Amino acid sequence: MTGRATTKKPKGFRRVERWGVGIVMGVFAFVLEKVVMRSVKKKGGDAAPTEPAPTTITSKGGEAEVRDH
Repeated sequence: MTGRATTKKPKGFRRVERWGVGIVMGVFAFVLEKVVMRSVKKKGGDAAPTEPAPTTITSKGGEAEVRDH
């Protein structure tokens, strides 16, 4: 019969390493978001895409006529 596997809290260098990686990842996410937002503003992106114009279909017997508005 074996005992439970326990995980110890990170100490020393591991704690500093995890803290540093967290800071670097946060800065990277912030910069990436700024780049994306600047790109969207430069393109003039809308919050909601515009809908296409409605199409009218008129049928007379076996033929159909399509008109775009």
